[in-house]
Amino acid sequence: MKQLLIKNVIVWTMDETDTRYSGWLLIEDGKIAATGTQTPPDCEQVIDGAGGVLTPGLIDIHSHLGLYEDGLGFEGADGNEDTDPVTPHLRVIDGINPMDRGFREAVEAGVTAVAISPGSANPIGGQIALLKTAGRRVDNMVLKAPLAIKFALGENPKSVYHDKDESPVTRMATAALIREQLYKAKEYLARRERAESDPEDDGPDYDIKLEALLPLLWGKIEAHFHAHRADDIFTALRIAKEFGIKPVIVHGTEAHLVADLLAEEGVPVVSGPYMTDRSKPELRNLTDAAPGMLAGAGIPTAITVDHPEIPLRLLPMALMLAVRAGMDKADALRAVTSVPAQIAGMAHRIGGLQVGMDADCVLWSGDPLDFATQVQAVWINGALEYRRTT
Repeated sequence: MKQLLIKNVIVWTMDETDTRYSGWLLIEDGKIAATGTQTPPDCEQVIDGAGGVLTPGLIDIHSHLGLYEDGLGFEGADGNEDTDPVTPHLRVIDGINPMDRGFREAVEAGVTAVAISPGSANPIGGQIALLKTAGRRVDNMVLKAPLAIKFALGENPKSVYHDKDESPVTRMATAALIREQLYKAKEYLARRERAESDPEDDGPDYDIKLEALLPLLWGKIEAHFHAHRADDIFTALRIAKEFGIKPVIVHGTEAHLVADLLAEEGVPVVSGPYMTDRSKPELRNLTDAAPGMLAGAGIPTAITVDHPEIPLRLLPMALMLAVRAGMDKADALRAVTSVPAQIAGMAHRIGGLQVGMDADCVLWSGDPLDFATQVQAVWINGALEYRRTT
């Protein structure tokens, strides 16, 4: 049994009541075994936090880490199979290089889990996976795969296929392609179910694309919709309602303009990146204030930097900008801990510092939302993955 005691720290649990206390945390076999404020238990391995802040590891629920490799061009670009607009069968884990330098930099910034997604060239891009950021083999880093199916609306699929003189070149065609494939998946599922009850029915021929969509129709995974403009956001919700699937809005650049309407839907929004320029028309309403406005409206709000659009190591800075623009500090930290964990359906394991959860912990020299604060140490599954030496 491996034990580690982290003492003399201010623990930010990121639970529902935002509990914070001065005390200690005990890690045992990769899990949080105990916490407290009184005299800590005896332990052979002890880390003195010197009055620093201990938080859960940060989570970015939308990223392309390891798919667009640092310092490489086409050779390291594996996020978009833009030869076919409908590719739900693609598994992102087959394109990730865990040796990419971005993983190490993410750990050093306190990021311990990340959802890695195909790009947004295709209306249906493929299967998203949730990974821990430490490791050399993707299979050993996976928390949940598939986590969700990636869909994309708006300018990206339009521009990619316009350049090829192929469909879709309009928002109508993008939505129609998604509907067509989801309808085919429903029919495929119905035929499979009929065959299970009729021994004389051979059922449908195996279709890898339709098979990939079945967990979505069963409600086991969610649909992550890339959508910037408000009209695209509502197209995503319209499609989701038609097929009874669970949507998550990714980017939602104009979501703050319709926050009251989205609040009625109870749909999560992954806000960002906003530390960037307005490189295309659908980003004209980009603002650092968006995540604060969304959270303030009662919308479950996560924050993303959309690596490599903005490097994942700058995720803490994205929180600081959101706070400077009016976001509540607790909401900002929840946006990269408990909220993305809830979106992923993994709040029982990550995103907090409660007994029984994975020991993914970050020790900060002070307030994590202070620009001068340094990451002192990072543990993932109870293993020390980074220790600041200077």
